[in-house]
Order: sequence, then C-alpha cells, then structure tokens
Amino acid sequence: MRSLLVFAVVLLAGGGYAARFADKVLDQHPQAQAAHVTSADMPRDPVSSGRSLMVEAGRDGHFAVQSRVNGVFTDFVVDTGASVVVLRETDAANAGLRPSPAAYTATVSTANGKAKAAPVKLDRVELGGITVYDVPALVMADDLLGKNLLGMAFLSRLRRYEVAGGRLVLEQ
Repeated sequence: MRSLLVFAVVLLAGGGYAARFADKVLDQHPQAQAAHVTSADMPRDPVSSGRSLMVEAGRDGHFAVQSRVNGVFTDFVVDTGASVVVLRETDAANAGLRPSPAAYTATVSTANGKAKAAPVKLDRVELGGITVYDVPALVMADDLLGKNLLGMAFLSRLRRYEVAGGRLVLEQ
C-alpha cells in the first residue's frame, strides 16, 4: 500500500511539473495560447443530476472539477492514479486544515526526490450532488504540488465512476 502511495505521488508530481512547463511556455507566448483556444477546445460545465455528475475532459485530457472541501470551494484534477486526495497547503488552510510542521510524517517520492506530506482527514468533499464524508488526504507544500488531486480515497467511495468518450461520469 505504501509503495502504491509513493508511486501515485511521484506520478502526480511529474504531471504537475509538466503542467508548469506548459504554463511557462504559454505565458512566454500568449499569442500561441489565444490562437489555439477555440470554443470547441473549452470543456463544458459539469452536468449534475441528483447524485451523479458528468464532466468533460479539458483540452489537456484531464478532468478539472470544482469541489467543496469542508464547505470551501476548491479546484481539483481527478486522478485515478492517486490513492488519496492530495491538497496544496494553501487550499488546505482555506478549508480549515493547517497541519503543524511536526504533522508532516508521510514521506512521498516526487520528481524532485523525497518530500514530506501531512496526513489529514477531510470532514466532507462535495462534488455536484455527491457528498463523501471522512475522506483521507495528504497536505503537501504548494511548491511540490501544481494542482490538488481528487484521488481514489474519494472515487472508491462512489457507486461508480467511468471514463469514456472524453467524459467522466460519477455516481453515488
């Protein structure tokens, strides 16, 4: 289980650094970004129907969602390769989670080597009409994590999740 967690964090850190590189390139060449973004490239807003949700992939192929953690809006990327939910320190603090330096007891491997993370429990995570309570998570330093990850600790508590045809469907 620990090696799976380490692998998931390495995978997420690599993705975060790749996204940062892409953002830097686009920031240096804003005309390239404007030239390539069309209305067809933009994902539609998630469609919620009771306790189910459909999200279209962004142009990068990822599923970005806005969720509520402990009642506070928080942006995530859905990551089936992450075993837990992983929050950046800033977003964790906004949700009322401020682990002390001594709480960073979990060692995870990232693209830049080993890093420390603080295990926490989220009271609730809400996504559309879906609510999951007592969700295990990790908090990592902002500079180690490009985006918050909505991992398997959330997804495995659903009745179903499915990716097909550029769409993610979640059902509780």
